[in-house]
Amino acid sequence: MSDLLATTVRSGIARHIPPAQLVRYIVVGGWNTLFGYTCFFLMNRWLSRVMPAYSYIAASLASNLISITVAFLGYKWFVFRTKGNYVREWLRSLIVYSGTILFSAVALGPLVGLIRHTTRFQTQAPYIAGALVAIFTVISSFFGHKHISFRQPQSETD
Repeated sequence: MSDLLATTVRSGIARHIPPAQLVRYIVVGGWNTLFGYTCFFLMNRWLSRVMPAYSYIAASLASNLISITVAFLGYKWFVFRTKGNYVREWLRSLIVYSGTILFSAVALGPLVGLIRHTTRFQTQAPYIAGALVAIFTVISSFFGHKHISFRQPQSETD
């Protein structure tokens, strides 16, 4: 019985996420997560000199806009392999990412506070919180991009 359930789950997942596409998404997403987190890290270091209290929020917003554009190109060219429609798909990508940007901006403050309150990582708290938020972004973004950003008309996917 458990084998039947495992086979059903695997085939159901494979129907929604083609394995090759998932591998490409993980590679591009991994690169972009590293790129985006590096942008966040560098911007936060720079902005912390200018606005020490909440530099991580401004750094998150700015680095997200940059990394969204880089991710868009990687997903378009390598993962979903769509043709044309750059502006429309980029705008759809912004819609998908707007939820994660809002989540990041709202979650970072309390998460940084929680990390500072419960650990000894006072200076590192914004970076740890940024990494935790990035995990949520990677997972939720795949489905948003697959079904919104790079959605193809039914006739093109058949």
